[in-house]
Amino acid sequence: MAPSAMAFQALALGPLPAARRRSRVRVLAVAADHTPPPPPSPSSPPEPANSPSRLLRELAERKKAVSPKKKHPPRRFILKPPLDDERLTQRFLSSPQLSLKALPLLSSCLPSAPLSAADRTWMDEYLLEAKQALGYPLAPSETLGDGDDDGCPARHFDVLLYLAFQHLDTSCERTRTRHVRSGHSRLWFLGQYVLELAFCEFFLQRYPRESPGPMRERVFALIGKRAIPKWIKAASLHNLVFPYDDLDKMIRKDREPPAKAVFWALFGAIYLCFGMPEVYRVLFEAFGMDPEDESCQPKLRRQLEDVDYVSVEFEKRQLTWQDVAAYRPPPDALFAHPRLFRACVPPGMHRFRGNIWDFDNRPKVMSTLGYPLPMNDRIPEITEARNIELGLGLQLCFLHPSKHKFEHPRFCLERLEYVGQKIQDLVMAERLLMKHLDAPGRWLAEKHRRLLMNKYCGRYLRDKHLHHYIIYGESVQDRFEHNRRLRNPSTTAVQQAIHGLAYCVYGKPDVRRLMFEVFDFEQVQPKAV
Repeated sequence: MAPSAMAFQALALGPLPAARRRSRVRVLAVAADHTPPPPPSPSSPPEPANSPSRLLRELAERKKAVSPKKKHPPRRFILKPPLDDERLTQRFLSSPQLSLKALPLLSSCLPSAPLSAADRTWMDEYLLEAKQALGYPLAPSETLGDGDDDGCPARHFDVLLYLAFQHLDTSCERTRTRHVRSGHSRLWFLGQYVLELAFCEFFLQRYPRESPGPMRERVFALIGKRAIPKWIKAASLHNLVFPYDDLDKMIRKDREPPAKAVFWALFGAIYLCFGMPEVYRVLFEAFGMDPEDESCQPKLRRQLEDVDYVSVEFEKRQLTWQDVAAYRPPPDALFAHPRLFRACVPPGMHRFRGNIWDFDNRPKVMSTLGYPLPMNDRIPEITEARNIELGLGLQLCFLHPSKHKFEHPRFCLERLEYVGQKIQDLVMAERLLMKHLDAPGRWLAEKHRRLLMNKYCGRYLRDKHLHHYIIYGESVQDRFEHNRRLRNPSTTAVQQAIHGLAYCVYGKPDVRRLMFEVFDFEQVQPKAV
C-alpha cells in the first residue's frame, strides 16, 4: 500500500488503541517525510474534509511549525579573525598608551587609540567649562612643561579630563567607542582608591585619637554614592554629566551611577597629572567639602578613654587640609611619611622597647620581611633611629586589640591596618592598569577584588609563618590560636598593618616589594616543593 493511502486510512479510522499508537506515529512520520501535494488552484472545487492531499498538507505545515529553531550565538561572542602582523604593529605604534616611557602609569590610562574628530569637537566645546569649574587655567595642557617634554604629566591633563566625563550613554555613539569607554572606566577604577587613600591620610592626621570606625563613617558620608550628585552640582559640573536632564528630578538609579563614575574618574585624572596635593585642593576648594559638616559626623558611640600622649604636632591644633596637602618631609626625615607615622604609632610605644617580643620575635619578623632596607643617610644616627622606630612599628602591627585596647585605645594595630588597606588597594590597582593595557575598568575591578580578598591576605601571612608572633590578650589567646574563624581575620589585619607601616616608613615602593616579592599576591612565583 502506498504511504499516502496508509496515512489516509490511519486518519480516517479515528483513534487507535494504546498498543497501536506507537505504530501510528511511525506511519505519520514516514508520510510527512514525502513532499506534500501542491495546494489546489482557486478555480478547482473545494476539497472534502477527509481528502488525503489536504491531510498531508496539514501534516507538513505542522511539522514545519514545531521544528526547533536553530539558535545563533550572540554577536558579542562571535570570534573575529586575528589582525595580521602589519595591522597589529600599526595599532600598537599609533596607540597613545605606548607613547610615554617615563610615566608608565599615566601612559596606561591614556586612550588606546588616537582621539577622533568627534572627541576633539567635544573638547573644544565643553572642556573649558570643566577646567574653569575645577579651577585650572584655560590654556591647553599641551603648552605646559618645556617644549616637547613628555615627562611632564600635566601635558596630558586635557585628554584625561575629557575621558573622565565620558560616562557610558547608550544614546551617544561617541561614548560607546572602545577607546573612550575603556579609557573612562580605567580612570574611575583608579580614582576610587585614590579618594579612599586621600581621606584615610587626612582623617588619621586630623583626628589623632579617633579609631578607624568613625573615620570610615565620615568618608562614606562625604563620598558615598548618595552624596556624590550633590558635590557634582556644587561644582557646577552637572550640565556636563547630565546635559539633557534635570539632576534634581532624576530618580536615584539614573542619577547616582553616572555621577559616581565621573567623580571617581575625575580624581583618577587629577592624581595622575598633579599628584595627591591637588586631589585635596579640588576636594575641599572646587567641591567645597567640609569635614566638620553636621551631615558627615559619625554616629555617637561609647568612647574608650584615651590617656596616652599624641605627637607634639597634633597637640597644638587640629590640622586642616592645607596642612596635609602642603606638607613636605625634610630631606633628612626619618620616614617617607613622618607625620602619618606619628599619627599611627603613638609615642608611648617606646615603653615596649626591649621587651620579650622585641628581643625574641622582632629579628625573625624583620628577617622574613627583608628589613631594615639599606638607606643612604648622611648621619648614622638617623639610620639607627629609623630602625628603632621600625621595630616598634612592627611590634604595633602584631599587637592585637584584645591585648591593650580597652586601657590604651591606640596601642593596637587598627590605625596601621586602615592605612594598609587603602595603600594596598591603590598599589594593586596601579599594577593591574600597567599590566593589562587593553582591559576595561569593570574587568580590572573584578580582578582586583579577587586578588585582594581578605582570606588571601591572611593566608599569605600564614604561609610565611608570621602568625605565630601575633600578641593576643591572655583571656582570648587559646581561642584565637585554635579557632580558625577567629584567627584568620586577625592574620588579615596584621598583613594589612604591615603594608601600612611599610608605606609610612619607606613609602609606596616598599609596599610593592612586600606585595609582589615577599608575599607574592599575584601568585606567580614558583612554590617550594
